[in-house]
Amino acid sequence: MNLRPAAIRAMGRSHRAIYRLTRGRLLGRVAGMPVLLLTTTGRRSGRPRTTPLTYFESGPDLVIVASNGGEDSPPAWWLNLQDDPHATVTIGTRTEQVTARAANDDEYAYLWPIITSTHAGYAAYARRTTRPIPVMLLSGTGGLGTKENAPGR
Repeated sequence: MNLRPAAIRAMGRSHRAIYRLTRGRLLGRVAGMPVLLLTTTGRRSGRPRTTPLTYFESGPDLVIVASNGGEDSPPAWWLNLQDDPHATVTIGTRTEQVTARAANDDEYAYLWPIITSTHAGYAAYARRTTRPIPVMLLSGTGGLGTKENAPGR
């Protein structure tokens, strides 16, 4: 029995609760990376589903990685975005509506080396799984990011 997915879910629930309670002051960064809360619509339930994720910035877009800790199955949030690309992002006390899309081949080729050099864990996740790890871009209207987390900075 693989306990890893259950442990990931439990950590996500705890992280989400602490982040919300402290408005991002605690657990707003993990492993030196900024954290956002991504709220998608459950593809089967239709209910809001919120997941804490590390992110990067690329121009006006936020970049998230669908690694699922290197598991062979994709994360539920990614499946939800495939069904409905509209989501909400919370960073600290600010919330914004976003639209998600997969990075195209050129964007992926540019972003993936930056992502893996910024946080080597993503390269380890890619080695652990047989599936390609998607990189998603979240576009909104208000530029939630701080630009200090842009790839290449």
